[in-house]
Amino acid sequence: MRPAFVPVMAALVALIVGSIATTYYAGQDLTLSHYDAKAHLVVARRIFDSLTPGWRQIGAVWLPLPHVLNAIPVQVDAWYRTGLSGVAISMLSFAAAAASLTWLVARLSGSLPAAWVTLAVFVYQPDLLYLQATPMTEPLLLGLTVTGTALLYAWTATRGTGAAWPAGLVLALACLTRYEAWPMTVAAGLVAWLTLLRNRVGFGPSLAAMMRVGLWPLGALVLFLILSKVTVGAWLVTGGFYEPNNPAYHEPAKALVQVGWGLGRVGGWPVAWAAAAGAVVVLLQGLVRNDRQDWWFVLALAGSAALPYYAFVSGHPFRIRYMILLITAAAACIGMLVTLLPRPYRAAVLLLVVGVLAFERRPLGLTSPMVAEAQWDRANQKARRHVTACLLDAWRGEPILVSMGSLAHYMQETATNGLAIHHFIHEGIGEIWFEALKSPKRHAAFVLVEEKAEGGDQLFRMAQEVPTFLEGFVRTCEGGGVALYVRR
Repeated sequence: MRPAFVPVMAALVALIVGSIATTYYAGQDLTLSHYDAKAHLVVARRIFDSLTPGWRQIGAVWLPLPHVLNAIPVQVDAWYRTGLSGVAISMLSFAAAAASLTWLVARLSGSLPAAWVTLAVFVYQPDLLYLQATPMTEPLLLGLTVTGTALLYAWTATRGTGAAWPAGLVLALACLTRYEAWPMTVAAGLVAWLTLLRNRVGFGPSLAAMMRVGLWPLGALVLFLILSKVTVGAWLVTGGFYEPNNPAYHEPAKALVQVGWGLGRVGGWPVAWAAAAGAVVVLLQGLVRNDRQDWWFVLALAGSAALPYYAFVSGHPFRIRYMILLITAAAACIGMLVTLLPRPYRAAVLLLVVGVLAFERRPLGLTSPMVAEAQWDRANQKARRHVTACLLDAWRGEPILVSMGSLAHYMQETATNGLAIHHFIHEGIGEIWFEALKSPKRHAAFVLVEEKAEGGDQLFRMAQEVPTFLEGFVRTCEGGGVALYVRR
């Protein structure tokens, strides 16, 4: 098979396997079971469906690109309620990531068996297959970062004389998708610069060439910082949305162990250990051989680990899905490890890898770490239906005060009952929100309060600190951690 067909075949395999997984998880009613999947739909929908619609609704805690891409499609009620448009973005991104990753390893190694090993490890991951079956933002990040890294490698192969904008633009889009892209982009840029230097491109010319690439993600960063300052009043929101309860709080060594343990859980321990061995080999090859400096591009993909490491040291609760992004680097490192084997044995290793993957875990199921994490809220979701019934029994179109930072997922659930986002007063609508916090009964007929998750939401804390905050309201019902207060 000609190498040109490698990314096409890889994308086709990813689409077929991804479609099977999407159908399976939809049949299990798990497409929107994760609270963040629903919340991403709400942020995209509120750009047009809000008491104060407009670009300010894009927000600045989550990065904007996933919500901008889905802003118009999600206005279709059926797609908003089911998450269909967001799932389509995830599936296409998963296929793009598979194609780019397989192409990158094929070009770096010159070995098709190494490329197919990479593809097998990448697509045979139940947690990753689940994510691409949801409207979560990790698949879009993978599609953009892996494609951007592959384009950057292709650009360095021209000694920096080719067009720099394709790699720069794709990496800039990645930097507007999730924060993990920031360290990944920096790492890929450093590898590209070292590769140019090892290829005897002078210091000045190589630095100038890298600036042509780097201006794109740098511009994206500046754009986001301005958006953040305008919409939320801070250049960068780094806290206030979680309780620092991680055992690794201010413990760097423990945080590193958590990242490694997380990779072993999501990828499987055979994959994790093989990837670690491959990473060491890739690192050494780049150190001792000039012509293999570009092998470090696969190590740049592991830059995504920097964010969960920083988050865990800062006390952020452990979330297994933060390590799923490391699957790309793990798959690529294992593929590069195969490259060092004698050619007659490489095809046999491909069969061995597939056999180990099949023996170690099932590609679909309900017990893998990410799928299990996604089901944490299912019991609460059922209990919240009682709250919804109470609300609808008394609601006649009046405003409802709610903290979107804690209950965006519940807002999306109520869409099936006819509630729209413009029925809610939330953080994204500016001065109306702040005025409602001063006197809820003047602005809202109902208040929804999250009382359990992360120690309770902002409204819950205000009610604890200011006894008169909910004066004029009657606690009517509760369920799934949410309490409904109705104005007298």
